[in-house]
Amino acid sequence: MDFSELAPSYIRAIAPYQPGKPIAELERELGISNIVKLASNENPLGCSPKATAAMQEAIKTIALYPDGNGFALKDALRQKYGVAPECIVLGNGSNDMLELAARAFLAVGDKAVYSQHAFAVYPLAVQAVGGIGISVPAADFGHDLPAMLKAVTDNDAKLVFVANPNNPTGTFAEADALLDFLCAMPPHVLVVLDEAYNEYLPQDCRYDAVAWLKEFPNLVVSRTFSKAYGLAGLRVGYAFADAQVADMANRVRQPFNVNSVAQAAAVAALSDDDFVRKTHESNLRGMRQITQGLEKLGLTYIPSYGNFISFKIGDGASMYRRLLELGVIVRPVASYEMPEYLRVSIGTEQENDKFLAVLQQAIEEVR
Repeated sequence: MDFSELAPSYIRAIAPYQPGKPIAELERELGISNIVKLASNENPLGCSPKATAAMQEAIKTIALYPDGNGFALKDALRQKYGVAPECIVLGNGSNDMLELAARAFLAVGDKAVYSQHAFAVYPLAVQAVGGIGISVPAADFGHDLPAMLKAVTDNDAKLVFVANPNNPTGTFAEADALLDFLCAMPPHVLVVLDEAYNEYLPQDCRYDAVAWLKEFPNLVVSRTFSKAYGLAGLRVGYAFADAQVADMANRVRQPFNVNSVAQAAAVAALSDDDFVRKTHESNLRGMRQITQGLEKLGLTYIPSYGNFISFKIGDGASMYRRLLELGVIVRPVASYEMPEYLRVSIGTEQENDKFLAVLQQAIEEVR
């Protein structure tokens, strides 16, 4: 019997998300060592020492179930952002928040809008509930917000995803453009603003989306501890939303979706502004290092506001494989309709140096 036939057609049609391979697996496959991984937009500084200490303490009670309501973490978020606990949803990474929005508010046949070149989880989350995804052509690799608004109204969509900054292109929508978008959006359409890379924005680009929640009850602001806070391995994210929206998301959320170690680490990480500042400064230095190196090699790239950058290399698949063989893992983005590009995460100064050196070697081999 073909058990796949028992699944709904929209589930069978899903192309699974392909995560990057871990270093240990690639070293075994390729027979090399000292691989540098710059593929998953992780924090090269690790995580806050405060978070490490909190994790070690939390392990002492690991035999107990975590707090299913996440009281301490919600309270820490309340203190930092001024959002009431009933307006907070906790997730197993921000990916979980995106899926909860789709599960809570889309039925089979409902439509959701997102941009071309936007995060791969948006179409996956929509398709997994039988929804219909509408991809709007990008403008200069970024969100064409007026076109997305038109797609929402023309198709009577119920949900729209906006990534700011966007992954994998690193593009950024200005605050005024986002506000115009929200003001024009029909009030019954839920707007999920995915701010996974918010902490990496330059100071002159920052805006307060949390303050917008009072004016736009159809807005959901999604964030994560995986990037600037360096807790990717713990999988903890959160969203701010109107209390009624949060209530619906919490109804479909798994009761213990954020483990106790992750909750403790996230609470501690929120209090370590110094670590986040160091992360931000390190990323700015690394971004200059990488972009200057790409320019010296004569390569074009998409200006990025995250902790990664996508650059044009021609045959992305072949160059990705050659960089692997030379000991550097980057991210191919052909699945994002960008087959001529690769995405590289910003690493330490030494990791960035190695990437640029092996990239130069690989380019010289094919010239």
